Amino acid sequence: MAAVSGVSMPGCSPARELGPGAQSAGAPTPGDRSKMEESTESEKQSRVSALLDRLHAKHCAARPWQETSKVVRQAMEKRGVPNAGGHQLLLTCLETLQRALKVSSLPAMTDRLESIARQNGLGSHLSPSATECYITSDMFYVEVQLDTGGQLVDVKVAHHGENPASCPELVQHLRDRNFEEFSKHLKGLVNLYKLPGDNKLKTKMYLALQSLELDLTKMMHMFRLATNANTVETILHGSVGLLTSRSGGHLVTLQCYVSPYDVFEEGTGALLNLTDSNVPRSLGVSVSVTIEGTSSVYKLPIAPLITGSHPVDNKGTPSFSSVTNSNCVDLPACFFLKLQQPMPFSLSFIHRMGNATGIPVFEMAPAMVPLYELITQSQLQEEGGGTLPPHTHNMRFYASLPGQQHCYFLNRDAPVQEGRCLQGALVAKIPFRHPAQVPALLDIIRHQAAYNTLIGSCVKRTLIKEDTPGLLQFEVCPLTDSSFSVSFQHPVNESLVCVVMEVLETRQVSCKLYKGLSDALICTDDFITKVVQRCMSIPVTMRAIRRKAETIQADTPALSLIAETVEDMVKKNLPPAGSPGYGMGTGGGGNLMGIPGGGGGSTPTGGGSSGMGMAGGG
Repeated sequence: MAAVSGVSMPGCSPARELGPGAQSAGAPTPGDRSKMEESTESEKQSRVSALLDRLHAKHCAARPWQETSKVVRQAMEKRGVPNAGGHQLLLTCLETLQRALKVSSLPAMTDRLESIARQNGLGSHLSPSATECYITSDMFYVEVQLDTGGQLVDVKVAHHGENPASCPELVQHLRDRNFEEFSKHLKGLVNLYKLPGDNKLKTKMYLALQSLELDLTKMMHMFRLATNANTVETILHGSVGLLTSRSGGHLVTLQCYVSPYDVFEEGTGALLNLTDSNVPRSLGVSVSVTIEGTSSVYKLPIAPLITGSHPVDNKGTPSFSSVTNSNCVDLPACFFLKLQQPMPFSLSFIHRMGNATGIPVFEMAPAMVPLYELITQSQLQEEGGGTLPPHTHNMRFYASLPGQQHCYFLNRDAPVQEGRCLQGALVAKIPFRHPAQVPALLDIIRHQAAYNTLIGSCVKRTLIKEDTPGLLQFEVCPLTDSSFSVSFQHPVNESLVCVVMEVLETRQVSCKLYKGLSDALICTDDFITKVVQRCMSIPVTMRAIRRKAETIQADTPALSLIAETVEDMVKKNLPPAGSPGYGMGTGGGGNLMGIPGGGGGSTPTGGGSSGMGMAGGG
């Protein structure tokens, strides 16, 4: 075809106008484009190389130190005043560099200590010999004693008006070069004095806290003197639990609850040999004792109130002196038991704590939400944090046990209190004003912790397919703030049975099995109670019940005949006389099991089933 360069043919499309000749004449070929790109790239590289050569020629020449110093000084003079954000960024960078540097000399050690003091808003200065570093505030100071090689000699803490006292915990942290923990202690000391008023008022508040700590320590010793309790018994039943004294920036800690699994070593499953000296502060449920400013004024003791050194009964109860103007003062502050993590409490338990102290737990009433929802969220965060599994919105959880797979539906919307579901709120701290109020508060905390442990035992991040063969279904439904029911299919008959569990105290749980009169025997109430109190786990208990039923079935040939009879009557739509007509609901229905108390009344833990055709499993 002839080339038609630049000629317009009537009636032809633009594509026809740009024939092969036009392409070759008006646009570069692919080969030309490639050459042009290579030429452009090589030009860029040559320009970069030339620039680098010039920079090297300018700055690689030997330059005297005076000239370098002059250039740096000129640059600093030209620098503008940094804004607050830039200054903070610079400090952050310097602190990061400090943490990365190895501390192996006296100057490095003092530099690190001064940096940590700045991070916590504290002052610092060195002794003339530079072997003592003082970290200071208006209300306390920390004295770090070093030798000339930068090795630690001692760490002392002095509160306002007190002589400095050695702190073994801070000594150990600095010897281990654990500066992060040392910094946490300083932060704790700073937080201790975040109180209203001037230094004189803060000193009175500190004296009040100190007096409380002395009384609580005496209360623990009196309990042990009266009961001869070991470490775990002291935690579970002690009037103030197991007390760990204040050390550095760590407040007095009262450990008041451990579950059975807390006393086993993670991984190996070996039983921990717990003594007072090796119990971690984070074990189980614990509270720290502190004082904080409040909007109201309370009369707080500024001197110990316990009189004598012997308890008045066999439970270790002490005798307290009367509150007078000589041993107490009015302060805009209150004592607090602070939980390690906010803990779910039912509404009635929150009211009980307020009644025990005469002070509302919350200054402003919080929004109430279903208690089971709070327990679920707390348990999942404790297990691993991060995002919640996708199946949590419908309150279905799975447990994989040896030989069994379970699915648990937590019926958070079941009506319990005046047609409403069991409601609660997260509690972070509990106010009080007298040491005698602490035992009652700890008992309420233990009671709620035991309830939460049982419900939380169903909450796992495990995922199992709904159509998994042999997957066993269970429904957990609240009855009162201390009791709940677990409903499931009878292991032998095609009917529903129910176990009602009521938490009486820390490790005392009452259990009762409800089944149809014609249903085969599964196990006794006593068997269930023993299993629950030993493990405090619903899945483990349900597995034990099923295995016990299998054992009874194997030992009782007549059970198969009973099962066949019930199955035949069901097929003919003739339910056995007195058999309850209930279904395994999953919504917010009320009394699913037809048990007295299931809709908000008393828990059916005693007596018969009031004409419901249900018999206890005793």
